[in-house]
Amino acid sequence: MNAQPLISVLMPAYNSEKYISEAIDSILNQTFSDFELCIINDGSSDATGRIIDSYEDPRIIKTHLTKNQGLVAVRNALIKQARGKYIAYLDNDDVAFPDRLEKQFAFLEAGKADLCSGAHQTYNEETGQRRNSKQAYSDSDIRALITVYCPLCNPAVMGKAEIFKKFQYQSGNDHAEDYSLWQALALAGYRFANLKDQLITYRIHPKQISRVQNASAMKIFDRCRADYIAQLGIDPLLSPRKMPILERLRLAPKFLVQLNKKIPNISLSANYQIYSRYQFRGNGIYTPFTRLERFLVACYATLVGYTA
Repeated sequence: MNAQPLISVLMPAYNSEKYISEAIDSILNQTFSDFELCIINDGSSDATGRIIDSYEDPRIIKTHLTKNQGLVAVRNALIKQARGKYIAYLDNDDVAFPDRLEKQFAFLEAGKADLCSGAHQTYNEETGQRRNSKQAYSDSDIRALITVYCPLCNPAVMGKAEIFKKFQYQSGNDHAEDYSLWQALALAGYRFANLKDQLITYRIHPKQISRVQNASAMKIFDRCRADYIAQLGIDPLLSPRKMPILERLRLAPKFLVQLNKKIPNISLSANYQIYSRYQFRGNGIYTPFTRLERFLVACYATLVGYTA
């Protein structure tokens, strides 16, 4: 291993004895070999620590905490520990495709973005179902879609280490810490991208933090969304949320026009997705009309963005 690896792969680990071997192996078997894998065992009470210690690969940097510190603290500690030019993430229950690091490294080295995620496959452990993701790929679309959800697959993100060392994860945003970080980086002017290549398999299972803490996370997401919209210079009262038709026809176009002026070149598809958040589901026989409404407003907003 080089004294200073090109990539630091960061993996927080907590009570993941069932999955962590597969996650570690998927990094050790990458086609790109100049990396370090930094793992912090956050006070696990199961066999996670013993499994980590069973690996003797010199590229693995192991840290065991005797007391659980929480995900935000561990992510920040991993960033401080990282020595690479780039930082890549992988959660302890996900699996990286063999050429993931190679593809992201080449993309970032070409100067196409400051950080990138990519397409991925979701695997539902309960149903056995696998699905391919649908992503937004451009910087403009990613910035715009942050107003309604997180358009980056967090455990597939890789970016310049200097960025992550400058911007820490914020306590108080637990379970939405990645989302709030991407917002801060977007507002700071860093460039985003999603690769069209599949990079990881994202596992969905009953003990997943995002599912266990769903109610708490949604409150934090709502607050973060409002903060992001306000910092873009748009009235948070216009924020996307379900509204009766007359109210949304009055407010939603205002939001989209302002957003497209703030972020030029948002695609029709992204504007369409954002407007859908103002509409109710299950419209029955009126569904074709709500889709037409969505399309027409999205077309108008897109035209504004391309002429701004």
